[in-house]
Amino acid sequence: MAEFTVRAARTGDVAGIWDLLEPFVQQRILLGKDLVVLYESVQEFVVAEDAEGTLIGCGALHVMWEDLGEVRTLIVAEGWLHRGVGRGIVDQLEERARALGLRRLFCLTFEVEFFARRGFHPIGEQVVDPDVYSQLLRSPDEGVAEFLDLAHVKPNTLGNTRMLKTLD
Repeated sequence: MAEFTVRAARTGDVAGIWDLLEPFVQQRILLGKDLVVLYESVQEFVVAEDAEGTLIGCGALHVMWEDLGEVRTLIVAEGWLHRGVGRGIVDQLEERARALGLRRLFCLTFEVEFFARRGFHPIGEQVVDPDVYSQLLRSPDEGVAEFLDLAHVKPNTLGNTRMLKTLD
C-alpha cells in the first residue's frame, strides 16, 4: 500500500485544492469556490499528499457554533479512492474539532456509507435549540444554510444527505 501523509494546508496548497475541487464542481457534486475563498479559509483545510508531495486529497473543518462544526470539501483523487485517504483526512479533522472543543460534526454528502462507517448518522430537521437556530440564521455562510435546511439552498442539496456525528 502506498504511503501518504495528512497535514495542515498552507497557502501554497490552494492551487492544488482548487485542482482537486474543480472536476467535482463540473459534475455538480460540490459547489464551486472562488480562489479568494479558498485562500481565506486555508486554515480550515488539511491536505493529503503522496510520497512525492503531490496533493491527493483535502478536507476542511468549519466551525458553525460553540459545539458544532462541519466537515467540508472532502475530496480524494480518483486513483487514491478506497486506500484510506478519506479516512485519514476525516480523522485529522475530528482531532482538530476535539481540540477546538466541538462535540458534534455535520456533513452534507452523497457518500452516506463512507460517513456512516465513521459514526455519522442521517439527521432530521431540527438539531439545535431554537435560540441557536435563530443565531445561525444570521450567518451568510451557505454551509450553515444547508445545515439549517433552508429553502434557498435546496437546489444545492438535492440528493445529498445531512449527517451528524457526536464526538467522543
